[in-house]
Amino acid sequence: MDDQLIHALTALDTPTVCNALEVVAPKRRGYGFTVQPLVCTRPELPPIVGYARTATIRAAHPSHLQGAEARALSDAYYAYIDAGAKPSIVVIQDLDGTQRGYGSFWGEVNSNIHKGLGCQGVITDGSVRDIPDIADGFQMLADRIGPSHAYVHVVDFARPVTVAGMRVCDGDIIHADQHGAVVIPADVAEGVADAAAQIARREAVIIRAAQQPGFDIDALRRAQGDAAEIH
Repeated sequence: MDDQLIHALTALDTPTVCNALEVVAPKRRGYGFTVQPLVCTRPELPPIVGYARTATIRAAHPSHLQGAEARALSDAYYAYIDAGAKPSIVVIQDLDGTQRGYGSFWGEVNSNIHKGLGCQGVITDGSVRDIPDIADGFQMLADRIGPSHAYVHVVDFARPVTVAGMRVCDGDIIHADQHGAVVIPADVAEGVADAAAQIARREAVIIRAAQQPGFDIDALRRAQGDAAEIH
């Protein structure tokens, strides 16, 4: 993605991007976006767009790796975050099952590290914490907010993950805001903004009609017909 495309995509909210994908990639209408509730810790922030960095974590029990092995995995994870295309968005799946969110990987320290490495935010079905102290401008969408990191550790990274029903692979283009997140297929990314603009023009006809005095079913039908003629 170049700066112009990133700017065009961040000007749209995530529901609008989903609407546009129904036009430019109609087969994606029923999948590729979050379908389970996530807590957005900073709904006032603008949408974020970036390349996915994927990882899995556990927190309910200690890692089987200790000492040098544990440090090597942690270092490899951060090197992976730094190495890929930027900007990025981390998508982390919590593997603790019914104990998902037992401990948080995300707080003041990790948000600042990841932002420094080019990340715009995180999408996780685990937990987050340190909400007032998160790095400036860093967005977090999570299953819950919790107090402790418990035994949290990275299990692996750069593998496909599923978070809140959204399947994500390393390098996918992600768009996210307070509503949730969606994967934008790379081959249609350039057409999303134009499709969104066309949808907005059609919707504007109906909305203007609905706001007029005396609006009724006949006026609705006329507006729908006029909207359908916009290409």
